[in-house]
Amino acid sequence: MTSHLGHTLSLKGKTDEEQATAAKPVIEGISKTEPEICNILPTFDELPSFHDFKGCAWEVWGKDDELGTVNLLTPEVVARAAKEEIRLGRTVSLNWPIHFPSRPVFGRKIPSITTFSKAGPTIPIRDDIIHINTQSGSQWDGLKHYGLRDYNVFYNNTPADALSEGEMELHDPSEIDYSKIKLGMHNWAKHGVCGRGVLLDVVNYYTATGDSLPYDPWTTHPITVTELEAVAKKQGVEFRQGDILLLRVGFIQKYYASTNEAKAELSTGSEKETFAGIEQSEDMKRFLWFVIFQILPHYTMDCACRNNHFAAIASDQPSLERWPTPEGTPQLHQTILGLYGMPIGEFFDLEALSELCQVTGRYTFFFTSWPLNILGGAASPPNAAAYF
Repeated sequence: MTSHLGHTLSLKGKTDEEQATAAKPVIEGISKTEPEICNILPTFDELPSFHDFKGCAWEVWGKDDELGTVNLLTPEVVARAAKEEIRLGRTVSLNWPIHFPSRPVFGRKIPSITTFSKAGPTIPIRDDIIHINTQSGSQWDGLKHYGLRDYNVFYNNTPADALSEGEMELHDPSEIDYSKIKLGMHNWAKHGVCGRGVLLDVVNYYTATGDSLPYDPWTTHPITVTELEAVAKKQGVEFRQGDILLLRVGFIQKYYASTNEAKAELSTGSEKETFAGIEQSEDMKRFLWFVIFQILPHYTMDCACRNNHFAAIASDQPSLERWPTPEGTPQLHQTILGLYGMPIGEFFDLEALSELCQVTGRYTFFFTSWPLNILGGAASPPNAAAYF
């Protein structure tokens, strides 16, 4: 296999360490303008493999990288998105109240929110105590949330047993062992996940003319690349590198329309939970990492920039991908988080965003997300918003 730098990569018969070393389409000191990045970043086929996983993007941004595809959100990309997308002064929150779902899926604990009087019943002072699993509601999955299961490593070949778990007691900011909190949410919290957001409204694509949604969001169903491209075409969306992709599949819409009994049955706490989501396929992996979709009109290069690499992806459903996965098929989380270093958002509330997109006829917007600054955290509420 030949990398984008012209190196021949042969990983068969090598140890894990040798494979990780070989898997290096390295971009040293990447501080480039957008057209330069477009020419440098490898395509999916130019990425090496790690064991049976194609598309290993380890060390694309260096061996010590902890941002992953958030590196694509450069000052130039953010400034351009803000300039082009903020026109009306309209804002939309993308955060579901942390109370929901009232019974979290995948066996996670129910959020506990307690408000109490700080100074007695006759003095108007209140505090809150909140206990949540950061995976129970609107969330970003961080780079230490999900890795390559069979090899016990996270993004950038980080051994799982090298990272701390259990209660973290950090008392002195000057004495933090950063090797123990590697790949934590604090990295994205300091950088921010800000840029051009793109909504692909799969629900509206199928139902805008009065037809029924051809699938049940609460059952196993694959959303294909062909469908996503058709939605983008209908909405007049052209992707560009560094986009933050949001998918409205219909989970939250159905949640609001369902009875309490149905909501309770949704959370089984077992492998029987089922959800519609993006398909686990090579086509989807290619689509998320690299797709030839658009020639950016303002570039006058001999070799026009046609690359697209999403900076992040999020959905309104609990697992992003179809759940459960087909037998014998690896979870797409392993590729998106473990190999690409791409943030995965789940339970994003896209209902109000969908309405505003339909009213304005625009499905692109300025997007911001500032996760909680949790040193070593595996996930976080997104604190996300869209601006028109």
